[in-house]
Amino acid sequence: MEPLKEMFNAAYYHLLAAQLKSLVPTLNKKHFVDEACRDLDKRSLNERLRYTSLVLHRFIPGSFGEQLKTLYPLAKKMPSGYTALVYPDFVAQFGLQDPKRSLPALKYFTVFGSSEFAIRFFLKEDLDATLKVMESWSKDKDPHVRRLASEGSRPRLPWSFKLDAVLKNPALTATILENLKSDAELYVRKSVANHLNDLSKDHREYMLSIISKWDVDDPHTGWIMKHAARTLVKKGDQAALKVLRFDTSPAAEIRDFKLSANVRLGEKLEFSFRIQSLKKTSQRLVIDYCIHYVRENERKSAKVFKLKNIDLQGNEGRELARAQTIKDFSTRTHHAGKHLLELLVNGRVLASKAFLLEK
Repeated sequence: MEPLKEMFNAAYYHLLAAQLKSLVPTLNKKHFVDEACRDLDKRSLNERLRYTSLVLHRFIPGSFGEQLKTLYPLAKKMPSGYTALVYPDFVAQFGLQDPKRSLPALKYFTVFGSSEFAIRFFLKEDLDATLKVMESWSKDKDPHVRRLASEGSRPRLPWSFKLDAVLKNPALTATILENLKSDAELYVRKSVANHLNDLSKDHREYMLSIISKWDVDDPHTGWIMKHAARTLVKKGDQAALKVLRFDTSPAAEIRDFKLSANVRLGEKLEFSFRIQSLKKTSQRLVIDYCIHYVRENERKSAKVFKLKNIDLQGNEGRELARAQTIKDFSTRTHHAGKHLLELLVNGRVLASKAFLLEK
């Protein structure tokens, strides 16, 4: 698989130079490409992104405001996606002291990629004023802009720095979350749920107090609530289970649990079981499974995976199965040895079996 950083390759810079030339007739395309590609192999993905911003600043004439007038049409001419993050990055690097121009620019550019990383520099510079603008974005007609309001203000956004002010006072983003609690767009709801999940790691009671006031029966709001509380539910948090109307004292047992005894790296780990109700009335259950991975020096680390949420009727039994490919990722390297798989029902371990991973 080609590394992600190759999105910023020579072909991209030739295209960028050609499109920029149509907007800046005096541009020396060869000089631009040569400069953009200088030491390209030595730069990581994010280094290429940042360096592209610097090169654009060097070659686009005029003040920051005049440069924006070039970047607006340039964004329309170039492909959308990750490479389009260069425009909001440009704004964050060179327009931090000009929020009246920069914040509308971030709103504009987020449609082509995302301004979620760039907006955080403005939150760090002037939290109150920036949040006020983002609150208005949370009511915008464009879902990309609404998502920016939630995603950009997440306290623990991956690949970015933490927002210490929000970590200290999570109520700062309450209005944004309230405005988006029943958003019709899944793209936006995922962001709201991730924002709330961030809060649950530092302010569990506060996060639960928010979603406990929401309507779990609303299809949009309920979706957000369930995904927002996923970390707490995986831990069997009784308060979270109660808010989501899962049974806090499930009466069920695991039967006919079958698991691959041996699996090689790259193969599928397969398991199946029957969950049997032990009560006469229905119960709402969240069923997960946890794999305890072998690490170096025979240590183990656990990861919980979602399996299924079910409404199990009185005395009902239901067959469930899953197959998961065991392969290495950039974030996880597997080691040979004896692993453990646990079945969790509403956060409680009801059954476990071991399997041997061979490499």
